[in-house]
Amino acid sequence: MAVLDAGHLLDGNLDWGDVASLGRLEVYPSTAPRDVVARAAGASVVLTNKTPLSAETITALPALRFIGVLATGYNVVDVAAARARGITVSNVPAYGTASVAQHVFALILELCNRVGAHSAAVARGHWSASGEWCAPLADLAELDGFCLGLVGRGRIARRVADIGRAFGMRVLMASPSYPSGGEDLSPLDEVTAGADILSLHCQLTASNARMVDAEFLRRMKATAFLVNTARGGLIDEGALAHALASGIIAGAALDVLAVEPPPADHPLCALPNCLVTPHIAWMGPNARRRLIAITAQNIRAFLAGQPVNVVNP
Repeated sequence: MAVLDAGHLLDGNLDWGDVASLGRLEVYPSTAPRDVVARAAGASVVLTNKTPLSAETITALPALRFIGVLATGYNVVDVAAARARGITVSNVPAYGTASVAQHVFALILELCNRVGAHSAAVARGHWSASGEWCAPLADLAELDGFCLGLVGRGRIARRVADIGRAFGMRVLMASPSYPSGGEDLSPLDEVTAGADILSLHCQLTASNARMVDAEFLRRMKATAFLVNTARGGLIDEGALAHALASGIIAGAALDVLAVEPPPADHPLCALPNCLVTPHIAWMGPNARRRLIAITAQNIRAFLAGQPVNVVNP
């Protein structure tokens, strides 16, 4: 077995636990595309988080029988090519529901209350120099009565909806797969136009890549905030930078970008009305423990001939 990009998964003294007991395990912190075939050669099980496994790469790995994605999203794997080769691909659903939902509201509350900005201003002497008992930097926004729009209806979206309702928010949910709505879904255009805070919670696919484009952003309220903890590729980042700089929407908070890490001159990272955190929503230690445990379950089930969490049946 080969882990192509363990990255920060084991931060905080975590270990591979049951995964390591299932066979010889080679673990790499990261793997450049040019090194994937060499490192995965001979492995029947390959685990990846963000390292792409293209059709060409899959073809070059004749021993490969199982791909475990160390995440919920699996867009890094050419699942059709894997299916054609009879290779099972499994993901890890639900491991980060609580962690990601909590981060969504950390971003929302920072957009609305600017706690970090106010604390930093106090440290710089802003309050002391003001001569006032109250020294706000900007208007604050109260969540009670706001409309929370969710694009996606999976476990994380539903947890975010529950938290939003606890704050007194009205929740609307839409799906790019059903843009006209239906069942518990509202039309996507209605959610886009009605939300005070719009949060993305859908998979990145070929059909919804860069769906948050200039037209999408123009449909939003000028006072609205956009939040993305899903995948950076859902957003046309140039269009978002323009919308933020020109007041088409009020602000954004992003935990993901299309290219990670971003270039030093990325336009969204320098905008005063755009918060960017470095893809950390998934990183709660309990979430990472669950990820490792479910990965072990996925491999064990595959070896037993009864694969679970399969994304390319």
